[in-house]
Amino acid sequence: MTPRQEQTVRLPLTGDSPLEAPAAWETLRSGCPVAIAELPSGDKAAYLTRYADVKNVLADPRFARPAATDPGAARVAPDGAGGPATDADGSVAIPDRGEGHQRWRRRVGKYFTAKRMTALRPGMTAMAESLVDAMVERGGPADLKASLGFPLPVFVICEILGVPAEHRERFSHWSDAFLNVTRFTAEQTRAAQADFTRYMEAHVAAVRADPGDDLLGMLVRDGRAEEDGGPSDEELAATGMGLLVAGHETTANMIGKMTALLLADRSRWERLVADPALVRTAVDEALRFDANSGFGIRRYLTEDIEIDGRPLPSGTTVVCAMPAANRDERMFTDAASMDLSRSPNPHLAFGAGPHACLGQALARTELQVALEVLLRRLPTLRLAVPAGELHRLEGLLVGGLREVPVVWEESAA
Repeated sequence: MTPRQEQTVRLPLTGDSPLEAPAAWETLRSGCPVAIAELPSGDKAAYLTRYADVKNVLADPRFARPAATDPGAARVAPDGAGGPATDADGSVAIPDRGEGHQRWRRRVGKYFTAKRMTALRPGMTAMAESLVDAMVERGGPADLKASLGFPLPVFVICEILGVPAEHRERFSHWSDAFLNVTRFTAEQTRAAQADFTRYMEAHVAAVRADPGDDLLGMLVRDGRAEEDGGPSDEELAATGMGLLVAGHETTANMIGKMTALLLADRSRWERLVADPALVRTAVDEALRFDANSGFGIRRYLTEDIEIDGRPLPSGTTVVCAMPAANRDERMFTDAASMDLSRSPNPHLAFGAGPHACLGQALARTELQVALEVLLRRLPTLRLAVPAGELHRLEGLLVGGLREVPVVWEESAA
């Protein structure tokens, strides 16, 4: 059931180019902050665009991502395409709400500490340097996404999960099948999920036999001291699958989008070359400013609520448009401008509340490392095509660019 509203929009909303915000966001924030959204499946949901509304729903512990068992929940993908990452079909063993979810977050969150991220940073930097070396050796123009954006996060997440990085092409296929709602049929998605599940079950069995220092090994060792024996094999496999998909696909695309945003107005890039100390705030501003982040986060209402004076009954699916909220002038001064020194910057790119992204410290670290290495090694970097000629990656839940073509002065490399 969905509320009756004045305006209906079809998702995903897009701007004139992949880097530009849809004009409809400002119109909706001003006149219809609770609209109706039609998803690719044809199902409808409430669509929120104001910062306060989006944050309040995301932070409300009563509401979680819709599950296949939730009556009337709006599906993102047509005909079941997209797998559990889009429609929570019940085959994933990670609890997504209640105390079970919070227990899982406490277990996994022990790994993503600031101390561990600091320890991972030198290895990330060395890998980024190596990838830039290879890109420079091949010469320009180059696709930054393929050369750096994709391989860096997959190497990192493979190390965190203790799986071989040479399997990265398989991981790419599986994550694409999980996160793309238009490219694959339901049968292809089910086949990818089955392959991925078999792979991760075999990996979990190996970790049980000989737990290492990676995240899954930590969960196995810690679980031996817990009264309930710790996470089951199914939960460990689902954790590995979820983190591998989320930990590689989102950051891989964001490295490309961040670089494109900074090069689209080259004064931004030149400012960072002159003052690399701005990298940390620039990364968070790129996250806030990103208009191409997919469909938004869905929440299923298990109780009646009211937003902006409009009643939303239990059973409604709500789509929280984080990038629209991140452009809300009510929260951000000069929200339509990219301010590389913006601080504080309470953007919602990682969500909020009990379901906020567990790996946000890892994502920030990877984005900072990628940007630091590019600024140091390729200060003359520029887009090889006008920003308006970049192409968005269609159908991807998390948003992305097909490629990020770049060139540089060879003598400076």
